[in-house]
Amino acid sequence: MTEHQGARRPRFPVALERLGRPGVSAQPRTTLRPQRPVHEAHRDAGRPSAASGLGLDSLAMRQRMVARLVAEGIRCAPVFEAMAMVPRHAFVDTALANQAYEDTSLPIGLGQTISKPSVVARMFELLFAGQTAGRGAGLGRVLEIGTGCGYQTALLAQMAQRVLSIERLGPLLDRATQHLSAWRGDRVRLVHGDGRLGHPPQAPYDSIIAAAGGDELPDAWLAQLAVGGRLVAPCQRSAGRGQVLVVVDRNPGGCVRTEHEAVRFVPLKSGVA
Repeated sequence: MTEHQGARRPRFPVALERLGRPGVSAQPRTTLRPQRPVHEAHRDAGRPSAASGLGLDSLAMRQRMVARLVAEGIRCAPVFEAMAMVPRHAFVDTALANQAYEDTSLPIGLGQTISKPSVVARMFELLFAGQTAGRGAGLGRVLEIGTGCGYQTALLAQMAQRVLSIERLGPLLDRATQHLSAWRGDRVRLVHGDGRLGHPPQAPYDSIIAAAGGDELPDAWLAQLAVGGRLVAPCQRSAGRGQVLVVVDRNPGGCVRTEHEAVRFVPLKSGVA
C-alpha cells in the first residue's frame, strides 16, 4: 500500500522554477508558536507517542486533528475539508510520522520546522474572513512565501484557483517537490527565489500568506496584492513589543492593517541558498 492510499488525491501538478537573487489592533490572545526553536522540535520528536490503533492513512486520524481545531475555536469549513483530505504525515520524515496529527511543529531539516496545524488553520481562517465576491469561491490566486515541506502548499491547492509558492532554500524546495509530485492537477507552481520580492510575473494575487516574519512587511508584497485581496503574515507590532499575525486588506482607497494574535515565526530572510 502506498502512503496516499485511503485518501482522495487532489489534482494539481508541480512546476518548479529557479530564480536568481534578484490599523486597528485586536486584543491579543496567547502567543502562538507555529515554529518553535528547532532544538525543542527535535527534543519532542524523540519522545514516545502512544499508538492510536488507527493507520496514519485513516481518514479518522485527520478528522481527530480537525476536531481538536474546532475545540480550540477555529471556524472555517474549507480549512477543515482541506485538512481532512491532505495526509500531513506524508510531508514529514517517516521517523516522525506517528506525531504528524498532533498539534505540534516538527523538524523538516535545514533548521526549519513544519508549523502547528492550529496556527496554519488560524492563518487560513483569517484569509477566508477577507473573502470578496470578486474572486469567487476559495482564496483565488495565492502567493505563498515559504514553501517549506509543502504541506501548507497542498492545503492551499484545495482552497485556491492557483498557488505560486516561493522557497529560498533549494534543498528544502527539492524535498517539497518530491512530497507534492504524487498529487495530480494544474494548480501549483513552485519557485526557488527570494520570497521578500514576491513574484511580479504572476501578480496581482487575491491572497498572500507568509511562513516567516520580519520587522516590516515587504513593499513588494503590498504592491502585488490585488484590490479586494488580503494578506496574512507574521510581523512586528506597529509599536514594537513582539511579533503578531498581521492582516492587510487592499481596498480601492489603499491598504488597511489589523493586528491579531502574538506569534513566533522564523525570521524572514533575503536572497536564495
